[in-house]
Amino acid sequence: MKVLLINGSPNAKGCTYTALNEVETELNEQGIETEIIHVGNKDIRGCMGCMQCKTTGKCVFDDLVNEVAPKFEQADGIVIGSPVYFASANGTLVSFIDRLFFSVPADRSMKVGAAVVSARRGGCSATFDEINKYFTISGMPIASSQYWNSVHGHTPDDVRKDEEGLQTMRTLGRNMAFLIKSISLGKEKFGLPEKETWIATNFIR
Repeated sequence: MKVLLINGSPNAKGCTYTALNEVETELNEQGIETEIIHVGNKDIRGCMGCMQCKTTGKCVFDDLVNEVAPKFEQADGIVIGSPVYFASANGTLVSFIDRLFFSVPADRSMKVGAAVVSARRGGCSATFDEINKYFTISGMPIASSQYWNSVHGHTPDDVRKDEEGLQTMRTLGRNMAFLIKSISLGKEKFGLPEKETWIATNFIR
C-alpha cells in the first residue's frame, strides 16, 4: 500500500513539508509506503482544455504531471499539501492538480485523499476546502483528523511548536492508514460499488 504526498510549496523543506513529514512518519509506522513529490518549485503551466489527454491518455505538456500520473494510478491514497496564498492554494500546485486529475484516465474511486494546509495566520479553511473538491469530484473518500488539517507558523521551527497542528497531522496519518486498509479489505470481500453510465447534462434549454 502506498500514499503519495504532494508538496505544493516552493520551499521544499518549509512549513508545508514539515506538516507532510509528520503525516508521512505516521503512515510509515502504520505500514504504508510513502513518497513525497515536490511540486511548488517546478515550472508547471495550467490546463488549456485542449482535450488531447482524452485521446492519448496523458497530458499534452510532457512535464512532472506525466511523471506523477502513473504513480497516482497505482497509489492507494494521496495527500496534497499547500501553503496559503491569498486564502487559496499555491498557483503552481493548482495547475499541477488540475492537469493531473483531468488527464489521468484511470478510475480514482476509493483512492483515499487528504488535504494539508499551512499558513502563518489565516486562509487555511478556504484552501482546505479548495483542495478537497478534487477528491469529492473523483469518488475518493477523504481522510479526516481531529481538526481541520492545518498547521500555523512562519518558519518550520514555528510549525514544530504548533503542538495541536502536529498532533492533527499524526492523527490524519493514522486515520488515513486505517481507511486505506479498510477499503482494501472491503474490495476483497465486496468489490467496488457499482457505477452507472455517466449522464452529462448542462443548463442550456
